[in-house]
Amino acid sequence: MVVSRRGASLGAPRSTSKPPPAARILVGDCVAEMAKLPAESVDLVFADPPYNLQLQGDLKRPDDSRVDAVDDDWDKFSSFAAYDEFTRAWLTACRRVLKPAGTLWVIGSYHNIFRVGSTMQDLGFWILNDVIWRKTNPMPNFRGRRFTNAHETMIWAAREAGAKGYTFNYEALKAGNEDVQVRSDWTLALCTGEERLKGGDGKKLHPTQKPEALLARVILSSSRPDDLVLDPFNGTGTTGAVAKKLGRRFIGIEREAKYAKAAEKRIAGVVTVPSPSIAPFMTAREAPRVAFSVLVERGLVSAGAKLVDAKKKHRAVVRADGAVSIGETVGSIHRIGAFAQGLDACNGWTFWHLETPKGLMLIDELRAQIRAEMAEAAE
Repeated sequence: MVVSRRGASLGAPRSTSKPPPAARILVGDCVAEMAKLPAESVDLVFADPPYNLQLQGDLKRPDDSRVDAVDDDWDKFSSFAAYDEFTRAWLTACRRVLKPAGTLWVIGSYHNIFRVGSTMQDLGFWILNDVIWRKTNPMPNFRGRRFTNAHETMIWAAREAGAKGYTFNYEALKAGNEDVQVRSDWTLALCTGEERLKGGDGKKLHPTQKPEALLARVILSSSRPDDLVLDPFNGTGTTGAVAKKLGRRFIGIEREAKYAKAAEKRIAGVVTVPSPSIAPFMTAREAPRVAFSVLVERGLVSAGAKLVDAKKKHRAVVRADGAVSIGETVGSIHRIGAFAQGLDACNGWTFWHLETPKGLMLIDELRAQIRAEMAEAAE
């Protein structure tokens, strides 16, 4: 999987105009506002559209108390056809503003996600994954006529089939998951407690506020620092708050002024985490190639020096040409490492150590020094 690289070349002209704010919220219809944005300017879209719940009256608990469900006008559509028309319009607008390597996340429930997914495919989006958000604290099924609806579905899609260079931070996610691949079922709690925004009456300000943990996983998995994240259904600004915290730029679109105002206040209070904590995770595949001979040429390893394994069971001699030898057998650090152990293959960088006055030093640490110098020179 190819990870996209972005940024102007060193020879590109530098604009002197004032840069746009790191986070901004546009008040208005999402389709109309997206039409004002430049084409192919957005790296990541997270969309939490109306679910079209089709509630047929009040939802009540067994004690006959009313459930504070989603009954707002923005979730009401006259028919499935009207909802499909609305879905096609905003998805088309998203596709226009997405960069060729950009991706789109859409979240929904059984009420709408299948219709949204079908429209996405009709418009040319290429589905990469469907991710299940399993709620640890779902609302129970009060009527006892169905299974408790304990999950929502997210669709992650590239702008088009065959898209290359989209961002998927596979290695970073795996490292944070104890070196195990992250699965497509995520277990997270609903938004509760202090994170839930309240109105002046003490009740929740927005009925479908998503937890920041969910957005953090989305943004960390499929974007990089300084990428532009767009949320066309901004609500109370969860996406923007997390994007700012993680060093991404953000545009939110919200048609309800009260939600937009609350989101602006919320995002303004967010502090971006220190840059080292959100720096891109460089994989071995992305890192610049450094031959072992470069270490010899730089004087980090001397010709004639002895390399040993961690237990000092095997020894090899460094040659002036960058090869190493054990007796009459000569080869690369990898080949000789495999030869010493009687194996078919070996990663010499993580097998061989250099003896120093302070103890053993893995030769991969020396390679890391050179890579750091290369990165500084490229800035």
